[in-house]
Amino acid sequence: MENTSNFQPNIVVNGQSNGHVSPYPDWLSQFIDIYQRLGTDNLELLTQVYHPQVTFKDPMHLVVGLDDLRSYFDNLYTNLISCQFDIDEVIHQDNKAAVYWRMTFIHKRLNGAKPITVEGHTKLIGEQGRVIYHRDYVDVGAMVYEHIPLMGRIIRYIKQRAQS
Repeated sequence: MENTSNFQPNIVVNGQSNGHVSPYPDWLSQFIDIYQRLGTDNLELLTQVYHPQVTFKDPMHLVVGLDDLRSYFDNLYTNLISCQFDIDEVIHQDNKAAVYWRMTFIHKRLNGAKPITVEGHTKLIGEQGRVIYHRDYVDVGAMVYEHIPLMGRIIRYIKQRAQS
């Protein structure tokens, strides 16, 4: 299994490379590239990454199929002002990968529309040059619940108690 720290993906935009040769299979390089560029204005890029029969799972949803995944992302990004992924580390072997990331987003109704940053990781399986399985692991409390006024205070209190 290859572990690549100090991650510098090969980014190709309009046929121009940033000069880094990617050590990853094409499907994984494309996933990394697109997620680092993904925004509310270019969700159609998802069709370049995901297999038509993709299974996508995060702590709150299970989505099967590319059409349903596009709808999920359309709904997810509706209330976002911005969302950026920074890839910290990628581990891959054959058609499987683990991608460790930081997501910084601004949601219209959370945290007073100020940036929220959460860390997480994603398990990926590639098939036929696309991602067929995507599973996100992220602390939903840090991402959402802690930023809802009353609920956030309760969750932060519980976390503080657990750490002492």
